[in-house]
Amino acid sequence: MKEAYKLENVARAAKVKLMIFDVDGVLTDGSLHYGADGEALKTFNVHDGLGIKLLQESGVQTAIISARVSPQVVKRASDLGIAFLHQGGHDKLTPFNALLEKTGLTADQVGFIGDDVVDLPILTRVGFAVAVPNGRADVIGRAHHVTEASGGRGAVREVCEFLLRAQGNYDKIMAQFLV
Repeated sequence: MKEAYKLENVARAAKVKLMIFDVDGVLTDGSLHYGADGEALKTFNVHDGLGIKLLQESGVQTAIISARVSPQVVKRASDLGIAFLHQGGHDKLTPFNALLEKTGLTADQVGFIGDDVVDLPILTRVGFAVAVPNGRADVIGRAHHVTEASGGRGAVREVCEFLLRAQGNYDKIMAQFLV
């Protein structure tokens, strides 16, 4: 059976009320481009962005926890209506725990998609742990689900649609586009 459709993964995804995204290597392809003034530039995928908006429309909350600090991420989170954003530092567990406290959710009601070892403290605690295929082996080996698309190349959209299907909301959400 194709990994994406394993019943265990569908059951885990069906419980998700909050999906957390890493940035570098997940919402982007992990490349950093530097402008003339030395600022780091990031490229985001518009399909991923719409996937996040559709997931929010279905009632799933969204958040970003990233080790790097970037004004582009602040802008992207704002554009997508992502209310919880934490940037800075390799300690991702502290903001994760704060987010659980703030939302009143338990870890098994949370999904997380990451790609590198700094993501492991969250990835090993959530109910639905997702990795991208271009992620580190330690991350892929501990994920419940690995996307087919790479980070920055549709992986986020793929996981959003997976969640929508697992929760029985995909057809309802897509109906608005099929008029």
